[in-house]
Amino acid sequence: MSTFSGLNTATTALWAQQRGLDVTGQNIANVNTVGYSRQRAELQSVGGNAVPAIYAVSNQIGQGVDADTVIRIRDAFLEGRGQVESAATASLTVRDDTLSQIEQAFREPGETGIQAKLTSVFTAWGDVANHPLEDGARTAVLQKTATLVAELHTTSANLDKQWGQTRDSLDVLAQDVNATATSIAELNTAIKRATQQGLSVNELADKRDGLVMELATAIGATSSPGSDGQVNVVVAGATLVSGDSAVGLRVIGAIGADGAQTDPPRFVTVTGGTAVAVGGTAGGKLQALTETIPRYQGELDAVAVTLAEQFNTAHALGYDKAGNPGKPVFGDAAPPAPVDLTKVTAANLTLRITDTAELAAASVAPIGGRASADNGAATAIGKLQSAPGGAAVAYRKLIVALGVEASVATSNLKTQTVVAAQVDASRESVSGVSIDEEMTNMLQFQHAYSAAARMITAIDETLDVLINRTGRVGL
Repeated sequence: MSTFSGLNTATTALWAQQRGLDVTGQNIANVNTVGYSRQRAELQSVGGNAVPAIYAVSNQIGQGVDADTVIRIRDAFLEGRGQVESAATASLTVRDDTLSQIEQAFREPGETGIQAKLTSVFTAWGDVANHPLEDGARTAVLQKTATLVAELHTTSANLDKQWGQTRDSLDVLAQDVNATATSIAELNTAIKRATQQGLSVNELADKRDGLVMELATAIGATSSPGSDGQVNVVVAGATLVSGDSAVGLRVIGAIGADGAQTDPPRFVTVTGGTAVAVGGTAGGKLQALTETIPRYQGELDAVAVTLAEQFNTAHALGYDKAGNPGKPVFGDAAPPAPVDLTKVTAANLTLRITDTAELAAASVAPIGGRASADNGAATAIGKLQSAPGGAAVAYRKLIVALGVEASVATSNLKTQTVVAAQVDASRESVSGVSIDEEMTNMLQFQHAYSAAARMITAIDETLDVLINRTGRVGL
């Protein structure tokens, strides 16, 4: 080995420590950059020549240090956990928001909700029972009942509006997912080319991992490593991104709440129309469209049907002021259309009586053409408020179930948020930048650089003696 080999060894040391300082500076500069993964210069010793050159003297000590490789500090397991927990959190967030909006649609408890309007109607019938011949009490019944019908219409319309807004948001979400998947494919291409040319791809990989996490949140995607630094993105077994190619998604199915059961909204691939079972935000929205909102809309419709059946049956047993049997109070359309209770919903429930004289408050027919002061029918209708299986009981059951379900959803979201935060903290502890750690590394590289420089000085002095003083005698 040449006598000058020590200079080469010291030079590699200077370069390696300088590279370490540069990487440390990059980490410190990006300490607050979202998605940045700390980097580390991989120092590897360079071994000596196994077979020395002719006439060379090899001590086989080595030839210095190599610092060509700069890696990102990532934990693949924690990254996968982060994607899964992010998707779960997004799905539960949508569910919690959905139930919260449904609660707002019902506005319970409060003076503007259906429960208060039901109570007012039954109270008004109680007043008619106390004053069966007074037009004031009868007018109050019609007014309170009309207000109840309007409230049912409003609540049903709010649920339909919520369904429509959620459905529209899915189309926007699909567009964002496709744009993100395309960006990941483009980054895969850039990373592959850079890797093959031996260039650094750390910053590109950070950006790509951030986009993958966005897909995990949006549709429950997960990633797996590919060749040449690329990643493949999969959603429920369906490949969304493979190398430099991306598959687009679109939403098909009903665009109105009426068709949610027969043609539910769903995600399919743009090419081929293959169904994709998405998770994350998209999965939560699909559950809201196909299960949660239609279920509460159906229960509200059932309350409207029960209300119509209850009142129509009880009213038919009474007599109005003219002595006629009680007419149907509710229907699916205004007179003269026939009453068809099988078509009644909360959206089309109609008050069919507009004349106070047609309210059947008496349980016996009037005698001699004079209005009967009997109040049997009005009393019976007033007592329907507590009738088992009645509209009031069914509605209270609906609201209690909604409150319990919303409370459970909120509790589940809080628990999931804690779990996701713990996973994110673990990921950050591995890939995040620590100022204290970087300052320690900076001092280590600085001292090592100074030592390498001192080594060059020592070798220079040694060579000076060897070249300029060896063989000179008597000096």
